[in-house]
Amino acid sequence: MQKTKIACLKTWVEISKSALQSNVKIFRNLVKSKTKVMAVIKSNAYGHGLKETALGVQSQVDWFGVDSLEEGTRLRQAGITKPILVLGFIRPLCIKQAVENGLSFVAYEPTILQELKKLSTQGVLKKYPAKLHLKVETGTVRQGLNGKALLDFAKSASKIQGVRIEGIYTHFANIEDTTDHTFADLQLKRLLEEKDRLAKAGIKPEITHAGCTAAALLFADTHLDMIRLGIGLYGLWSSKETQAVAQKMHLNIKFKPALTWKTIIAQIKNVPKGTAISYGLTEHVTRPSKIAILPVGYWDGYDRGLSGSGHAIIRGTRCKVVGRICMNMLMVDVTDVKGVKVQDEAVLLGSQKKEKITAEEMASKISTINYEVITRINPLIPRILI
Repeated sequence: MQKTKIACLKTWVEISKSALQSNVKIFRNLVKSKTKVMAVIKSNAYGHGLKETALGVQSQVDWFGVDSLEEGTRLRQAGITKPILVLGFIRPLCIKQAVENGLSFVAYEPTILQELKKLSTQGVLKKYPAKLHLKVETGTVRQGLNGKALLDFAKSASKIQGVRIEGIYTHFANIEDTTDHTFADLQLKRLLEEKDRLAKAGIKPEITHAGCTAAALLFADTHLDMIRLGIGLYGLWSSKETQAVAQKMHLNIKFKPALTWKTIIAQIKNVPKGTAISYGLTEHVTRPSKIAILPVGYWDGYDRGLSGSGHAIIRGTRCKVVGRICMNMLMVDVTDVKGVKVQDEAVLLGSQKKEKITAEEMASKISTINYEVITRINPLIPRILI
């Protein structure tokens, strides 16, 4: 059935279920048995496909983390029954939808309390309790509260009938991009201090969490009650610095990238030496060449910055992108590919035979990070769980 489906596609993304599960296992082996594992599948599972990824790992993880109410609702509609935490912002008027779908959500904004009081008065929270996770501002300067503001918020929330303060957490600002983790230590200290302050006021959240992929790998102290497994779930390193520290600690981590982005050759043209390729006539071939047209462009998420520097793998051979990348097409030089023909598969990201194109390689060419490369693959492109 998958082959039939793929046969009608001009581009698609294959997701390896076994790779996802292998990556989860790495972290399961790092944490204590009582420590829960949250699979962070926000932003279309970092470009891997929200539903496909959830279905691929639901038996291996305890929680799912998403960014939006929409993502959480889609998971419920897909039959996912595991706890789901909405890590991003939910507008107050949409809180009812969140509680009706059994979603936990981050809380820090006073207008949320007003809406919760309203829902409690209406009897909604009697049937659908609201499960809040308090976001502690420890130094990232994003969502969250600290000090008196956090304590006052928590006290107000705990007085609303039907509201349950389920969790307390923070997010590290500087744990991935450095080998000096002094600031991360400070943030963890601040989180635990706020937790103690709440406990003295009689507020005791059930789950304390802080550890992202990098923290979970490098610092056991951050495991607490749950880790939030993000980029590592997909078989990618958070950064070169994280990888370097892990190696220094003699951690034998063997991630398996789960994503392969493919397309096919739509046409092949024989062109003479000196022919200009694509918009702007920015690049000319330096020999008589075979140029393959691939039906993928920057609309699909293949960055225009890869014009003249990107590659595709065809029949196990690296083929250079020639000329400017278009909205829906790009051209590659297939002169050296023996037996190349129309309809041959081309790998844009991932492995084919002995060749490999990584997200890190693509990111370095466009001055960004691997996160951005994978999350910007157009969500309308089909994801297929293999």
